[in-house]
Amino acid sequence: MDQGTRWKQRYQQFSNAFKLLELSLQITQPSVVERAGIIQFFEMAFELSWKLLKDYQEAEGFQINSPRNAIKQAFQSELVTDGHQWIQALEDRNLTTHTYNEVTAQLVEQKIRGDYFALLAELHLTFAKKLTP
Repeated sequence: MDQGTRWKQRYQQFSNAFKLLELSLQITQPSVVERAGIIQFFEMAFELSWKLLKDYQEAEGFQINSPRNAIKQAFQSELVTDGHQWIQALEDRNLTTHTYNEVTAQLVEQKIRGDYFALLAELHLTFAKKLTP
């Protein structure tokens, strides 16, 4: 599979995860289990977002070797507009994947609703435009 095709397939995977996150955020007063689901959908969407950035940038000739590197290069290439927020999202994603703590989960949920969903929505739109002739 060529790299041009890979990022398009990755976009479709990211889009599916993004839509699940979007749907889960319609729950305004989530239970503990629902909050865990929101965070899980965020983790999936975020993981696929940086891999989308990696695949796209590699198709453009860049060498990407980590999520942080993918984000930094995407900011330099103007694929994302808020590099600091993306790095913060990466750090919070790393925080939530290894342990479950309800206080941390509530804080991360607030950041997902307040900041991170908008980052992913902007990325979703950016790549939707790339696929539209």
